[in-house]
Amino acid sequence: MLETAAPRDAVLIFSGGLDSAVTAYKLRDDGVTLSLLSFNYGQRHVKELAHAANLADLLGVSHDIVDLTSLGRILGGSALTDPSIAVPHGHYRAETMRSTVVPNRNAIMLEIAAGAAVAAGADAVAFGAHSGDHAIYPDCRPEFFTLIEASIKAGNEGHIESDFQLVAPFLELTKADIVRAGARLGVPFELTWSCYEGGEVHCGACGTCVERREAFNEAGVADPTLYAPSPKSPKGAAR
Repeated sequence: MLETAAPRDAVLIFSGGLDSAVTAYKLRDDGVTLSLLSFNYGQRHVKELAHAANLADLLGVSHDIVDLTSLGRILGGSALTDPSIAVPHGHYRAETMRSTVVPNRNAIMLEIAAGAAVAAGADAVAFGAHSGDHAIYPDCRPEFFTLIEASIKAGNEGHIESDFQLVAPFLELTKADIVRAGARLGVPFELTWSCYEGGEVHCGACGTCVERREAFNEAGVADPTLYAPSPKSPKGAAR
């Protein structure tokens, strides 16, 4: 799944975040024809979809947004879909981040993307998960991808491309590795959105913001992200 030849045509699950943006630029650099698929599942940071649309225009590739808002209403118990649950602050791998799990989210998205790929005759579905996701999100782990790839192939036998693959180029790599790759590829990091709070600027305190800041620092790449002021920096936004 991870060390195979580049596909010809791929449907990429595209949130407008850093990981999916770098995945898009990497696949395009590999000569893959891309179709981008975003999802509105009632997430509080729905503004990420506007970032996804802007990046799709910049890339010059097709982009569709799937409306799953009605489904999102039954995927309760997550800080991302339930406004009564506060988005936890702190490190991305902290136990408190379990409240950001949306039940079965990636399986739902991957199966829909697979249907789109089969209908379009594409030979791959791509996703930007990375090793930092493994601790909290079971649907970002290698064993999950192996099993769902097999499920997609079995569920579409006789209709799917014979060399179909699930592509997750960063599944065993770190967020810092993704930032380094994005810097090499010229990804406009400032146009990506990571924050779970969904405010005017990145909050700088939620798990994804902490992880984003840490990744740029570890990668030795300048972080162009505009963050909200912290209690220690009352004068203007921190960068």
